Amino acid sequence: MKNQVQLCTYIDRLSSGGITALAALLNGALQGVFSGVHLLPFYTPIDGADAGFDPSDHTKVDARLGDWQDLKSLTASFDVMADVIVNHISSSSPQFIDFMEKGEKSVFAGMFLTHESVFPHGAKQQDLLAIYRPRPGLPFQVVTLKTGERKVLWSTFTSQQIDIDVAAPKSRAYLEQILTTLSENGVNIVRLDAVGYAIKKAGTNCFMLPETIAFARDFAASARARKLEVLVEIHSHYLMQIEIAKQVGWVYDFALPPLVLHALSFGNAQYLKHWISIRPHNAITVLDTHDGIGVIDIGADERTGAAGLVPPQELSDLVDRIHANSGGSSKRATGDAASNLDLYQVNCTYYDALGRDDAAYLIARAIQFFVPGVPQVYYVGLLAGHNDVVLLEATGVGRDINRQYFTAETLNAALQKPVVRKLLTLIRFRNAHPAFSGAMTLLETAVTTLKIRWECGEHFALLEVDLSAMTHRIAHSSF
Repeated sequence: MKNQVQLCTYIDRLSSGGITALAALLNGALQGVFSGVHLLPFYTPIDGADAGFDPSDHTKVDARLGDWQDLKSLTASFDVMADVIVNHISSSSPQFIDFMEKGEKSVFAGMFLTHESVFPHGAKQQDLLAIYRPRPGLPFQVVTLKTGERKVLWSTFTSQQIDIDVAAPKSRAYLEQILTTLSENGVNIVRLDAVGYAIKKAGTNCFMLPETIAFARDFAASARARKLEVLVEIHSHYLMQIEIAKQVGWVYDFALPPLVLHALSFGNAQYLKHWISIRPHNAITVLDTHDGIGVIDIGADERTGAAGLVPPQELSDLVDRIHANSGGSSKRATGDAASNLDLYQVNCTYYDALGRDDAAYLIARAIQFFVPGVPQVYYVGLLAGHNDVVLLEATGVGRDINRQYFTAETLNAALQKPVVRKLLTLIRFRNAHPAFSGAMTLLETAVTTLKIRWECGEHFALLEVDLSAMTHRIAHSSF
């Protein structure tokens, strides 16, 4: 993976012309901006129950976007990251349809995780209440097969997303085939989606168990055997991120977005600087993604009582500030105010979370690019997008507030905004300056300031942020 800035995008929401049109954009108006692109699920279909994260066929490109040859052409010029959805499979998949028709006689019967397979002797109330949930309610649904059999199936997310038993031979073969297909078509990085929920075990909270880390490590080895790098996606307590970073190739730095917001909102870089000093460096740095802004990533661990990176009251104050900065629109999209919700995230564009303050937004991006790791910029954030309340009202899905569709006209208009043009210049600087191939030093300063310096040979790049004045300066050697 190149140490340069990547784009994260839905193909159809940024470029209505599909993969070919996206390639033209990356080689045209965005030439020199991105060395890689994380293509959010482009499998069949892209418009299911969860914006592509419930494909009926994980090995086929949705024909509305193009085909594998189009994607392979894109990989000739860019690093391409694709999702492997390891926790579940679609209820419209051939495997699940066969199971619904034939029941236990289906060759795929052992592929789907049932309540009974995890709790063979039944589950007590405390067993069920202990299960870690990203959303309200229990992770089960009752289905009646065409054979008349009734099954209680695990469904961690939506009823259309059926959890699989990742230890079952058919499940393993299914996941291995996905890796093979991606590798054969030029993809060089895979993102393990929702892997934290992949292992369920009686007597535990069924989230991020030692067995989960072992599964992620083993699956990453299978990917590496196919020359695929692996990014693991987990929202959890920061100590868990540090631990799993020791086991796999890449992790997200999900603590960075709320910590930067906190620093900019309250003029105090104390917690941000502490995190920079202890965080893993094999990280993909983000400020925004297709999901919300993480809260659990800097909060206390409810299971163990371990303190978070930010005290509880200050975390609550930060969430209130985001809602105020967005004019209340983020509150309408978060928690029990919207369906398909996540309890640990605030749904809001990063630009609106900062009150559409151009100076603050550019400081945030500068911090992201100076923190060690490979930076990734979400397409809405690239264009300094606003909360899409119209889309939220149309779908009722909270995360859609930050998943807007751009037309050619609105895209071109966004690219002309002064804040976007300055961001593009900053990205090109991060890509090109030799200092970022060297070592980073976090300089000691007052809590109202932040200084990060990179050095490589005779080259240097220095970021100075004054949170009191809300200004920043970048000094660097010639290159």
